[in-house]
Amino acid sequence: MTSGRLDIKHVSRSAAPARGSPELLLADRVEPAWYAEWLDSFYARDIQALFAIRERSGFLRLLHLMLRQSGGMADYTALSQECDLSRPTVKAHLEAMRVGCALTAVPPFHGGSRREIVKRPRVYAFDTGFVCFVRGWERLRDEDRGGLWEHLVLDTLRTAMEPARTVSFWRDKSGREVDFVVARGRDVDAFECKIRPDRVDRRNLDAFRDAYPRGRNFVVSPFVDEAYDFRIGTHAVRAIGCADLMRPEWLR
Repeated sequence: MTSGRLDIKHVSRSAAPARGSPELLLADRVEPAWYAEWLDSFYARDIQALFAIRERSGFLRLLHLMLRQSGGMADYTALSQECDLSRPTVKAHLEAMRVGCALTAVPPFHGGSRREIVKRPRVYAFDTGFVCFVRGWERLRDEDRGGLWEHLVLDTLRTAMEPARTVSFWRDKSGREVDFVVARGRDVDAFECKIRPDRVDRRNLDAFRDAYPRGRNFVVSPFVDEAYDFRIGTHAVRAIGCADLMRPEWLR
């Protein structure tokens, strides 16, 4: 993040990296061949060696598709049809990507209601730069920033939380959803990821708190330097930045 904006980091083979810093964090322009080569080497070096996967082209098609759809819910049947792979093969490849840290699967949170999504995880790619590369984004539009910010908040939550806790998402069959939820005993905390804190949809929070009235409500924004409290309808909400998430009191 620079100058209050979310920017894509570009890569150049000619960039002279500082000690310990990869080229793509220092370059000022995009070189697509670098990204393509890295994805190919990820398969060849890590995945093939660890899992003895032989369907190279099918694996790479699925990896590119998951990068393009990053942040969406995984539909194994649809992925199977689009990549021309069997459903068991898709599940095996996705598990290999998860173990290889290319993907993070966020499970749905549910408490038994038949109106809640209970099976399909939401899958996030390991790096927003590769997400932008596969989607063909060289410059970000305003509508692109929210989804990428969601990736960064997820990474921060997973880093800050105690290992025994799980980051989930919540969604019902009417499409109302909360980006991330974290259970603390009988309490369930809600985390919405917004570039602007005032853009939270009250209907989503109303539906979630009707089902789970106990817990705290947070809006995580890149523009919040100091946490503050406000209200959305009847709900008390705290606006915080990612730096605040690293403070242990938020996740106790």
